[in-house]
Amino acid sequence: MLIKPINSRVKKQLRQLGLFKQFAKQTKFFEADPFHPSLHTEKLEPKSVGLYSFRIDRTYRAIFRIKNNEAEIIHISKHYHK
Repeated sequence: MLIKPINSRVKKQLRQLGLFKQFAKQTKFFEADPFHPSLHTEKLEPKSVGLYSFRIDRTYRAIFRIKNNEAEIIHISKHYHK
């Protein structure tokens, strides 16, 4: 699945968090297989909103939505473990 070019706000988040290298690695996996085991891709609650996440590292997730078979990364978020 293709990923749309990331916007300046997301680029700023990645830069501030020092996640560019990990993000680049994970997006390669994502483009080859959005459900690659290392991504831990999941649909977020409430499911009706249509947001998903994939793992950048153990702490951070990329939040995205899918439109026309393209993923748009909209936010980088801390993952809260249960």
